[in-house]
Amino acid sequence: MVRWSVGRALRVLLLPARAAPLMPRGPAACYGTSITSAKVQVNGVYLHYQQTGEGSHAVLLLPGMLGSGQTDFGPQLKSMNKQLFTIVAWDPRGYGQSIPPSRDFPPDFFERDAKDAVDLMQALKFKKFSLLGWSDGGITALIAAAKYPTLIHKLVVWGANASVTQEDVRIYNGIRDVSKWSEKVKKPLEEMYGHKYLAKTCEAWVDGISRFAENSNGSICQELLPDIKCPTLIIHGEKDPLVPQAHAEYIHKHIKSSRLLLMPEGKHNLHLRFAEDFNREVEDFLR
Repeated sequence: MVRWSVGRALRVLLLPARAAPLMPRGPAACYGTSITSAKVQVNGVYLHYQQTGEGSHAVLLLPGMLGSGQTDFGPQLKSMNKQLFTIVAWDPRGYGQSIPPSRDFPPDFFERDAKDAVDLMQALKFKKFSLLGWSDGGITALIAAAKYPTLIHKLVVWGANASVTQEDVRIYNGIRDVSKWSEKVKKPLEEMYGHKYLAKTCEAWVDGISRFAENSNGSICQELLPDIKCPTLIIHGEKDPLVPQAHAEYIHKHIKSSRLLLMPEGKHNLHLRFAEDFNREVEDFLR
């Protein structure tokens, strides 16, 4: 059905999602409402993560290209319900404070990130958890939910795509040169990485993700979508300049009983720009 939601008039297309119990409490839940930072060795690298909350439902936040928990999820780490949820935001290998190693983009980099993410949560003793994935993190979350179904409670993705079209390649090449980015977007990343690492890694990302366009139907993970069985919420900003809406609609169509929520004023960073509305919708879905 189609309805208009409260807040900033979120248009939502809903299909029923089956209910599931809350997850067992992880041992780090005692950290409470403060935000802690640490590193843990996973698959031969040291992965950095931030953790907050004391709830019985564990949630992993997966950042986008060049992102980290610090740069991508400030409003979620600060304001999501810390009584209901234990929230973990990670830095994928080669991003944020999970350097070394330097970031690279082999053909299986999304699968590698998915395994790292799941193994990180298991290293932290969470037996089952939900995934919130933005952009590249959304792709990683889709793959993790499909490949590790017994571990994933619920799934939320936004700004994600399961394939790469020639139009997408054109968009990616439009952001290849970081010197042309807005200062608002570029500054926190330059502060984290330095200009040289940022510029080199962005170019490598464009080359790496564009290679998927050479696959049949440009697939990144299209064939895995039917394997996702957990309740799934797909959010998309109707003004997203980086990910055309057709990608969100494709993911929704191919994940059984998923929900698609469209934010008319949302762009690619809708969880930052409309953080209050985003957090409320996500918390309601995760309950």
